[in-house]
Amino acid sequence: MTPARIQAAGLLRRLGHAFVGHDAPDELFVALCEAIGPLVEQLEGEPVRNRSLMSLSGMAGSSLFGEPPVDGERLSHFPDCVVSGAANPMGTAIAVRRDADDAVAEVVLGAAFEGAPGRAHGGVVAAIFDDVMGYQLSILKVPAFTGRIEITYRAPTPIGVPLVFRARVDRREERKLHMSASAHADGGRVLIAEATATFIIIPLERFVPGSVEVSE
Repeated sequence: MTPARIQAAGLLRRLGHAFVGHDAPDELFVALCEAIGPLVEQLEGEPVRNRSLMSLSGMAGSSLFGEPPVDGERLSHFPDCVVSGAANPMGTAIAVRRDADDAVAEVVLGAAFEGAPGRAHGGVVAAIFDDVMGYQLSILKVPAFTGRIEITYRAPTPIGVPLVFRARVDRREERKLHMSASAHADGGRVLIAEATATFIIIPLERFVPGSVEVSE
């Protein structure tokens, strides 16, 4: 994943938030179309990327593969992850780290993720919960899929302010990982939402064909 691609993704995220969050004359939108329309057509004509897990597993920052992350280490699924990927222009770009046995994400949600006025869309909050809990797989070094997730919203989720999501594994039951998570604002003083989930551990070859099966 090149720095230029990551930089372009960040700029497109800024564009999305600016587009939703600001009024502007139609002349500016016409100019925007004229400026980026030809580039979009050119990009669509480029070769289709190989995004198999075998190709993504060798990318720097992919923490599903390799050694377990140490305490305090920054975590990353894959650069194109729609929630946390730095190279995905449609993502939330959450910053995730390991904190002891927890996975902790910090994010400021911009205008493009607004649902009701001044509040983040509940589906965005749910997606972040799912992604942060998914980072436990990087800590435990097991592949799994989300089997069930349940969200309880305690307060409106504000946009434009720092938010902290924290996920932990409560227990393991054979192939099931039972997890819980919370989201806070205002430096941890306001509980926004809570989540519980069950992740199902699967054989590694279902992620990467030809790999050895995960030990259970």
